Amino acid sequence: MKRLIIGCIAFLLALSASATEPQQKFSPEKFQAELEQFITEQACLTPQEATKFFPLYREMQKKQRAIFNQMRTEGKIKPADEAACKKAIQRRDELELELKSIAQTYHNKFFCVLPASKVFDVIMAEDRFHRRALKNWGNNRAPHNNQAPRKK
Repeated sequence: MKRLIIGCIAFLLALSASATEPQQKFSPEKFQAELEQFITEQACLTPQEATKFFPLYREMQKKQRAIFNQMRTEGKIKPADEAACKKAIQRRDELELELKSIAQTYHNKFFCVLPASKVFDVIMAEDRFHRRALKNWGNNRAPHNNQAPRKK
């Protein structure tokens, strides 16, 4: 009986300790710093290259973020009729093309401050970083996900 009571107390203490742990919140500044550090390392950017490159990169991200926000805002509610759905899809296509246009414009600007091989490495590093971040985010959220898996 003593063992059961001690076991229950230990369990409750462990449970309360895990419940009182502060939840880590997403920090955009930390995310940006980690992204830039990862890109710098993966693309082997010198400090001089990084100083010239990252202001352009942040400028590109700011413009892309504005487009992503538009897409998210416009895509929240499904239009009521076929004509409105068609128009919403066409608008989304326009925004996606605008995203590609921004990327292309800035890739050309990057060529002015970095060799093409390093621009290529930057693009690949950014993709790897985002894939890894999404994977880690999904792994961190998995225990809290009470939804059934989606059918394919």
